[in-house]
Amino acid sequence: MKTLGRWGCGLVFAGLVFGVLYAQRPFRQYPSVEGYEGMPLPADYQKHTEWTFARLMYPPGPLDGYAGRFDGDWREGLSLWTQDYPAADRKFSEALRRLTRVEARGVEQAVNLDDGDEIYNWPWLYAVQVGEWGLTEKQAKKLRDYLLRGGFFMADDFHGSQEQAYFEGTMKMVFPERPIVDIPNDDPIFHTVFDVNDRFRIPGAEHLGTGYKKDGRVARWEGIYDDKGRVMVVICLNSDTGDAWEWSDSPRYPLKYSDLAIRLGVNYVIYAMTH
Repeated sequence: MKTLGRWGCGLVFAGLVFGVLYAQRPFRQYPSVEGYEGMPLPADYQKHTEWTFARLMYPPGPLDGYAGRFDGDWREGLSLWTQDYPAADRKFSEALRRLTRVEARGVEQAVNLDDGDEIYNWPWLYAVQVGEWGLTEKQAKKLRDYLLRGGFFMADDFHGSQEQAYFEGTMKMVFPERPIVDIPNDDPIFHTVFDVNDRFRIPGAEHLGTGYKKDGRVARWEGIYDDKGRVMVVICLNSDTGDAWEWSDSPRYPLKYSDLAIRLGVNYVIYAMTH
């Protein structure tokens, strides 16, 4: 059987990448519940790069902690999905550039599952406060297809038994046949760049006093696997990884939490790009 050879494959790959990049939506910054509207844009905010922090937009659900405060159109920002945004996204992207050879864009991309095929342009996807989201059945179906095609989803910042039960119920809409399981310590996802054997609960900046939120005292690193043993969904239960990224340059936030959060995030990105 004939093969294209290294250069032929490279040309085909370049054509595929160009087609994807051409179809991507332009960058847009939305108003954030954190009040980061005045945050300056990095110089490369319009550049097409190897990797971009894609943040999932979603409607709020019945456990929405911002109900009564931010009740506008979730598609226009000022909603749950903008927690820690965009500071966490940009500080993590900067760390990824510093610690790896990945050409990461300096700004994030907000992605809506209801926006046609846009989600398929972004192979790594992050969502915050997933214990309070309002994922619809239509969005769940799109998320399922995205993941089975090779996408990767990081679900972060949900705490306690009530939010855990609600999140697990919504993920049953995505994968009714696939269980959420604890990721074993020897899984490659914990060893792609850094050996992250010593994992501990990462509290948000507002919960440093207690070290946990609600009744979420025990941190768990869970996942959903595909048929080939690839982690499609990595789940950060009772930890606030995004907050640790957001406050990584603050002397008031303990370095050990940001250090762990960044190492985990780097591993997740490299794993997603290589598995």
